[in-house]
Formats: sequence, C-alpha cells, structure tokens
Amino acid sequence: MANRRLSMRKIKEVLRLHKEIGLSERQIAKSCGISRSTVKDYLHRVQRAGLSWPLPSDLDEAQLENLLFPPIQPIASENRGMPSMDYLYQELKKKGVTLQLLWCEYKQANPQGYQYSQFCKLYHRVEKILWSPKLF
Repeated sequence: MANRRLSMRKIKEVLRLHKEIGLSERQIAKSCGISRSTVKDYLHRVQRAGLSWPLPSDLDEAQLENLLFPPIQPIASENRGMPSMDYLYQELKKKGVTLQLLWCEYKQANPQGYQYSQFCKLYHRVEKILWSPKLF
C-alpha cells in the first residue's frame, strides 16, 4: 500500500532544513518525524525539478506539487505490439519453445513492449479463458 504524501508545508520544511540550516537527511528525518528514505526521496524530487531555496515567491502549492509529482504518462498499448495469443499458443505446442523464448523474440521486435512478467500474465489470462477445458 502506498503511503500518503507529506503536506506541502512539511515538504517545504524538509527543503528549508536541508538548504538553509544544512541539516543531514538523518537529522531532518528526526526533526520532522519522517523516515530518512522519505527525506531522501523529497530532496531528490526537488533536485530533479530544478528548485532552489528559497522557493520562488510566485510558486503556489499546486504548482510545487506538479513540479515534484509530475503526472505519469502511460505507455500507449498500441506501441507494445503484442503478438496474437493464438500464435503464441500454437508456437508453445512446438518442441523446445518456451514462453520466455517467445517473449525474448517479442522484446527484440518491441523494445517498449511488456516486461516478461506482464507478458506471461496476459498470456495465461487468455489461455485460461480460451483453451482450458470447460468444467461443468
């Protein structure tokens, strides 16, 4: 389960303690009552966003949040070029052909494609529906 984000007030305090006071991540964590890894994550986000201290006066909390937590751009599924499930099923019937071998071929043709675990998950989901014996 993902943890909730800190309030913008606390994030600003982390940044202030680091930049203005010069405290270490461990000291900031203790002062703010958060984990050191959380401090490290927020300082990394601030650095990646190119922010400095003091923060610009025209930067409101919503803008700061958008800079620190940019929206995730999903990869379009049409770019993944998943082969037909029937093709995969027929190939797996051949001797020496494995799902991992088929995934390697797929990944070479589609570098932005699914990783192995998701590839297998999608295949097994379809396999279970289409080709498993029906139990009545």
